[in-house]
Amino acid sequence: MKFFILATLFAVAAADSYRSAEYAPKYEAPAYKSTYEAKYETPQPYDFSWAVNDYYNDYGHSEKSDGNVVTGSYRVVLPDGRTQIVSYKADSYGYVADVKYTGEAKYPEYVANNYKATTYSAPAYKPTAPTYSAPAYTAPTYTASVKKSPTYTVTAPTYSAPAPAPAYTATPVYKAPAVQPQY
Repeated sequence: MKFFILATLFAVAAADSYRSAEYAPKYEAPAYKSTYEAKYETPQPYDFSWAVNDYYNDYGHSEKSDGNVVTGSYRVVLPDGRTQIVSYKADSYGYVADVKYTGEAKYPEYVANNYKATTYSAPAYKPTAPTYSAPAYTAPTYTASVKKSPTYTVTAPTYSAPAPAPAYTATPVYKAPAVQPQY
C-alpha cells in the first residue's frame, strides 16, 4: 500500500513539473500563394434521349438544355402495369416535376388456396411383444485354489555387545596472560 501511495505522489510531482507546451514544435501556416483560379465555363446547350423496350423492360429518358433551363422527362413501367411519366424543369428558381400515370393498375385476382395437406393413415406395422429365452451359456464352476498359502517364520533378533562409551578428557584449563593491558 505504501508503494502505491509513493508511486501516486511521484506521478503527481512529475506531472506538475512537466512543460509540454514549452518544448512543442510550432507550425505556422504555409507562406506560399496559390496561383490556381477556379474557372467556371458557361453552361453549354445539349440534348439527349435514350430508351429501352424489350420483353421485360420499357423505360426511357430524354433531356434538353439551352444553357439556362433544363427540361426533360423519363418514363418507367410499374409492376402493376401502369406507366409513370415524370416531366421536369430545372432553372435558377429550382426543380419542378410533374408526375403522371397512364394505364390502369392490374392486380391478380385473389384465389383461395385449395391446397389440402396430405393425410396419412395409421401405420400398418404392429410390433409384437419381445420374448426372451434363457441364456444359452453354462454357468462357470469354481474350484479351490491350487496355490499354497505362504508360510511365515519368525526368527529372534540377535544382539551383540554394546559399543564402548566415548572417552572424554577433562575440561581444559586456561592460563591468564602474562602481560595485563593498561587502559
